[in-house]
Amino acid sequence: MATRSPSSEADGGVNDPGAAPYGNFMNYYTFNPPENRLSLIPSTLLQDLGHSGGLQTTLLLDVGCNSGDLSVALYKHLVPAPASGDESAESRVHLLGFDLDETLVQRAQQNNPLPGNISFIPLDITEGGERLREYLDRHGASRFHLCLCLAVTMWVHLNHGDSGLLRLLSRLASVSQHLLLEAQPWKCYRSAARRLRKLGRSDFDHFKTLKVRGDVAEHAREHLERNCGMELVQSFGSTAWDRQLLLFRRR
Repeated sequence: MATRSPSSEADGGVNDPGAAPYGNFMNYYTFNPPENRLSLIPSTLLQDLGHSGGLQTTLLLDVGCNSGDLSVALYKHLVPAPASGDESAESRVHLLGFDLDETLVQRAQQNNPLPGNISFIPLDITEGGERLREYLDRHGASRFHLCLCLAVTMWVHLNHGDSGLLRLLSRLASVSQHLLLEAQPWKCYRSAARRLRKLGRSDFDHFKTLKVRGDVAEHAREHLERNCGMELVQSFGSTAWDRQLLLFRRR
């Protein structure tokens, strides 16, 4: 993520990870399809977290949604299809996805099969969370019941430094009851920097000065538990890309 809204198309974004220094890959889900995560996430997750439907509105947030493929697949994975003539269960679960890349958000909006329950907006989380608060207020809620932050932390970290990473975690914790986090391991940082240099571009501004290194997921856990009032409650294992899916909840 960045403090501006770079277009993946304008940036020449293709499948080469080095071509998208903010993580806004044009065809991301062709090389990391939604099933890579969904196979680890139980379809009963919302019920397991105490959201059983009925009259309760359940709010989901997908941070860095890209073209929305995972957002839609996750919604269908977690929300049972209503019986014929009964839309009560589905209609009370709403998902908001956002990304800083307006081109990708437009694609997500155009391909959205459930516009009544899923919405996509362009948003840079590093610039403030006012629009998230507005969304919560509109639904009469103080927090999202479940926030997903999958493979986003590294891009904020590389472009905004250690303080940017910690601010991201704090901001998401402040608007979430549960947070499902997938932090890229340090080897991904080295690969991203190497690919950027290979393309003849300037290195990430903060890569050489980062002090949060090594086990980034563990650093994130420590910050969330020490400073954000959250606790790690479950690990769903690691993806095919060797990234842990960690579930936190507000104490």
